[in-house]
Amino acid sequence: MSKLAVVGTGYVGLTAGACLAHMGHQVVCVDRDADKVERLAAGDVPIVEDGLIDLVVDGIARGQLSFTTMLLEAVVGIDQVLLTLPTPAGSDGSTDLSALEAVCGELGPVLASGTVVVVRSTVPVGTTRQVPGMLGRSDLPVVANPEFLREGTAVSDFLEPDRIVVGSDDPDAAAEVVGLYDTLDAPVVETDPSAAEMIKYASNAYLVTRLSFINSIAAVCEGLEADVDAVVEGLGLDHRIGPRYLRPGPGWGGSCFPKDTRSLMHSARRGGYDFRFLEAAIAVNEEQFDRVVAKVAASMGGSVKGRTVAVWGLTFKARTDDHRDSPAVAIVERLLAAGAHVVAHDPTVVAVTDLLPSDLELTAGPLEACSGADALVLLTDWPEFALVDPVAVAEALSTPSVVDTRGVLDRREWERAGFDVRSIGR
Repeated sequence: MSKLAVVGTGYVGLTAGACLAHMGHQVVCVDRDADKVERLAAGDVPIVEDGLIDLVVDGIARGQLSFTTMLLEAVVGIDQVLLTLPTPAGSDGSTDLSALEAVCGELGPVLASGTVVVVRSTVPVGTTRQVPGMLGRSDLPVVANPEFLREGTAVSDFLEPDRIVVGSDDPDAAAEVVGLYDTLDAPVVETDPSAAEMIKYASNAYLVTRLSFINSIAAVCEGLEADVDAVVEGLGLDHRIGPRYLRPGPGWGGSCFPKDTRSLMHSARRGGYDFRFLEAAIAVNEEQFDRVVAKVAASMGGSVKGRTVAVWGLTFKARTDDHRDSPAVAIVERLLAAGAHVVAHDPTVVAVTDLLPSDLELTAGPLEACSGADALVLLTDWPEFALVDPVAVAEALSTPSVVDTRGVLDRREWERAGFDVRSIGR
């Protein structure tokens, strides 16, 4: 088994560190945030991710996993250093590599010759081949090993992956990284660094086009009075297509899809290609946010101005506390801009952060959000929302009207409770 340093303890780095320790490797995770490191060292995981707390606590107890702020001490005697650093997108879609460059600048002078540097962060195509220059070293092999983790299922995605992608110009270093995953039953794609980086971007780009496509089909279904659920079932049964990522909703978002699509479009322009296909998928997604607001307005007679809207869900998906680039937040922002007062509840969002509108009101429960509101809109697919009594909701609202953008609610049950139920493509 290998001795590893994982630099960065976001959900990608922390999941990687905990899972690799679980697999038997000796792992030290490094982060500059001293308070965060102290919490993690005590087994206090600051993010919502199914199964992650158990792995962290177990790894610490077995002595396989540790946390530190001391980067230079953490990399003494290690076999590989995994870089899981933030790579945010700029307003033009370009990728900010300053965190990667800064860490490489610190690592270059201290890493032992032959230490394998593994780029786990999502970086523009060609970046891995630039890392030796950032390190100022030619004796440190660099390998691209992109992650394919979904928030909410990151642990299972890591331990039961669809594939493992490893890209390097150094076959020995690539084989060493492949060896990290010997205990996992998954196909391995060994390729060059640029192809490995492109696999990550191409995967996400393809998924967002499917999501935008099915939301467009849902819009057509509404106009022609066709049931999108039946359409999705019939479409997904085609073995060439499959059922995944064909669920209509309020739009796509999260920490990866928007950033990665913008980055790929920026890279495409840099390479001389106008990626109109992906640009259209992004435009359809923006339109979907507006379509949901229009549905809410229609449920109120045509306007939300001066009305109170109850919102269920703010995270971009259930089983996470992440509301970065959330479609729910994008829709809330549009409702507020149109003059509505928005009162929201989400099981994992307990305070208005700098990622949320300052004039948003939060409540501790779903019924409290509905008290006196003129309509309800469900924006995140938390399963507990399906358990709320529609009769109690009707009593709390001033008008029994709901827009269910996720298909979570039992439509017939809510209609029996007197609700006007509106949804996507139905």
